[in-house]
Amino acid sequence: MVETTGPLIGNVALNHLAPDIDDVTVTRAFDKMSTIPSKRTTRLSSTAAPAARKARKTSSMNRLVEGVRQFHEREFPRRQQLFAELADRQQPQTLFIACADSRIVPELITQTQPGELFVCRNIGNIVPAYGEMMGGVSAVVEYACTALGVTDIVVCGHTDCGAMKALLNPADPTLQTMPTVASWLRNAEAARSVVAATYTDPDDPQRLQRLVEQNVRTQLSHLGTHPAVAGRLAAGQLALHGWVYDIEGGGVSAIDAGSGALVPLASTTIRGRATAV
Repeated sequence: MVETTGPLIGNVALNHLAPDIDDVTVTRAFDKMSTIPSKRTTRLSSTAAPAARKARKTSSMNRLVEGVRQFHEREFPRRQQLFAELADRQQPQTLFIACADSRIVPELITQTQPGELFVCRNIGNIVPAYGEMMGGVSAVVEYACTALGVTDIVVCGHTDCGAMKALLNPADPTLQTMPTVASWLRNAEAARSVVAATYTDPDDPQRLQRLVEQNVRTQLSHLGTHPAVAGRLAAGQLALHGWVYDIEGGGVSAIDAGSGALVPLASTTIRGRATAV
């Protein structure tokens, strides 16, 4: 992952949206401008950055439009029968709660097809405790359990999480300009408190990863406060899973329901059922 100089949340620089216009290309353009006589250089330099941004934005949208075209011409015909079956109904078995980070693609990680996952994504893969923030996430959880009857809920955190970075550094100037995000992150405050008590050195490089993991545990705990979840758990109709995805390595670890430790996914005990993953 290339480190960016943009906001903590998202960790996606503008040039990642349009890789065909990279930093080298922009730098060369500015280098060429430096050979132009001074008056003209001043005028062009003041407009070069906005022009580059506009070009990148246009390139990004062109890629999306081209992607839609390719889907319609190539992918859709190959799966037309599947989409015909999904045209008027869905029966997903799993609610997958993940971070909104652009590097996290649940269907890619799990190699699932359309209709298999009911996906909820937000900053920090957070599930507010029932009654704390009645909104989109709570509605998704309730609908998934009550209307769809899902049998599994996965809360998936990930390495290098911008939301967890912000939680560790609440005085960050960027976070100070985002009061809504700051308020939302308070739903992970319990996780921050645990890590602060157990990893007291603020410069400990393990703190971020430990917070990523603890946040998954915290959100699993919050899920249990939702009536739709609690009832199905008590009836043995639902299992909860806590995952952590490693962006660089591609692996997935899981929070073992028995020990609470982070272990390889295949060896975990499922919370709510006695069988293995």
